[in-house]
Amino acid sequence: MPVHPAHQPGYNYFLHRQHGRGVPEPPPRTSASGVLVMPEHTGTHIDALSHQAENLKLHGGIDVNSGVMSATGFSVLGVETMAPLVARGVLLDVAGRQTLPPGHLISVEELQAAASVDVREGDVVLVRTGYGALWEKPKDYMKSAGVSSAASQWLAGKKVRAVGADNMAFDTNDSFDKELGFTLPAHVLLLVRAGIPIIENLNLEELAAEGVHEFVFICLPLKMQGATGSPVRPIAIA
Repeated sequence: MPVHPAHQPGYNYFLHRQHGRGVPEPPPRTSASGVLVMPEHTGTHIDALSHQAENLKLHGGIDVNSGVMSATGFSVLGVETMAPLVARGVLLDVAGRQTLPPGHLISVEELQAAASVDVREGDVVLVRTGYGALWEKPKDYMKSAGVSSAASQWLAGKKVRAVGADNMAFDTNDSFDKELGFTLPAHVLLLVRAGIPIIENLNLEELAAEGVHEFVFICLPLKMQGATGSPVRPIAIA
């Protein structure tokens, strides 16, 4: 599984209780259970608004040093505060039949050209780069295309409910915006300034193959108290 360098060690599962182990004569009923160890930003996941700050300010101008942040998480804007996402979903298949070049920054014009339907306020907009098809090739996947600062601002201006992409960060992994002065600009423009959650590492291949561009999108974050994100398993109903 591809893992962002900031979110090591990725997914780890340990079966610590196994059927019949350590029992000379196992009874008719046995049990097994395990321990899951991973950052909340592993695999397909959603970023909560506490995930990013600009000049140490969270969305809404909340100072991270005002007592809202501790070793046990956030008392505000944690993933448990996010309502289930049940909304109109829109797929912007920018890649089409090809995979975009590594590190390519998707422009506003490319998003508009890929929009087979209107993007409306309250929509969940999913951007396909084509890199989801490279999930089993982590080195290639990590070089994915991503959404540019201007395109992120365009989506924010549409007042969408959430955004997502079939890549690691929605941004490109090494994107740096000289004008803004920081890396991963979409994370600040969307999460901090606009209050728009980001869903990453989506599998959009089936939607694209079927030519589906409009659907009911359902995504339920786990209510992990104070967490900055949550693994999710979104579904699209067309």
